Amino acid sequence: MTDKKDLLSSKKALMKSIDDVYEMYIRMLALISEITEHTAIDAIERANKHFPTAEDLNPNQKLLHNKFIVLLQKSPEFQAAVNKYQVNWNAEPGFIKTIYNKLKATPEYAAYLEDPDDSLESSKEIIKFIFRKIILKSQNIIQAFEDKFINWPVDKEVMQGMVAKTIKNFINEDPFKNKLTPISADWKEDSKFVEDLFVYTLKNNNEYQGLIAERTKNWESERIALMDTILMKMAICELMNFPSIPVKVTINEYLDLSKDYSTPKSNSFINGILDKILGDLKRTNSIKKLGRGLIEE
Repeated sequence: MTDKKDLLSSKKALMKSIDDVYEMYIRMLALISEITEHTAIDAIERANKHFPTAEDLNPNQKLLHNKFIVLLQKSPEFQAAVNKYQVNWNAEPGFIKTIYNKLKATPEYAAYLEDPDDSLESSKEIIKFIFRKIILKSQNIIQAFEDKFINWPVDKEVMQGMVAKTIKNFINEDPFKNKLTPISADWKEDSKFVEDLFVYTLKNNNEYQGLIAERTKNWESERIALMDTILMKMAICELMNFPSIPVKVTINEYLDLSKDYSTPKSNSFINGILDKILGDLKRTNSIKKLGRGLIEE
């Protein structure tokens, strides 16, 4: 993997996978918006019945004017992202109609229509319900996202957090003052860290594998989970190449990652091996930190 062309290609794929999380987030917001827009289509269909009732002729279209959605739709940032990713849920009108009809049949939606409160905060509650209880419970929607995004099983929790944060943070009735949720607080700096960590880990793969092998001689290689090896290599890379990150922070970060992405026993295994490798690196003066105390555990 040290070949320059392969490295550049792999790095590009990595950054694309991160951008996919943001696209997933934008597509989800657009889907919620499209569901609310279906209120108008439903009203037309009801009015065009052969024998419409008085309610069919004058349906409650409160959801169409939901304040959170109106602010979202007017957001230049959201509009630009929808255009960038070419999001178009209108291509599947039957899909949207099915979701809307599920929503329409719920007592929560009926209560929302009857509630005279039309504040921004009140409008968010039905949006949270649509997102959590209708969209995320729909197998058709999940399948649509799985088909589009190969990493959906892993990335969906990040996307869900971003949507929840967006709903919470839209507090200004001026659409220009509300901001979408970024991938990170400082993506310019964080993206450089991601790229550097990725490149340094691959370039020094053999060295890091040697350090791990030296401290796992009593372990059969097939017994060591691949994810454990990857996490330890990344941790070693961070210890050796990022002088501003404290040793303790690095160790704790990768122990936390092992809880989410590896086996139940990985946490204690990685902790023990990294502790020994850290001692080896200190003895060879291979860890350079900029500030006082950053090298101490």
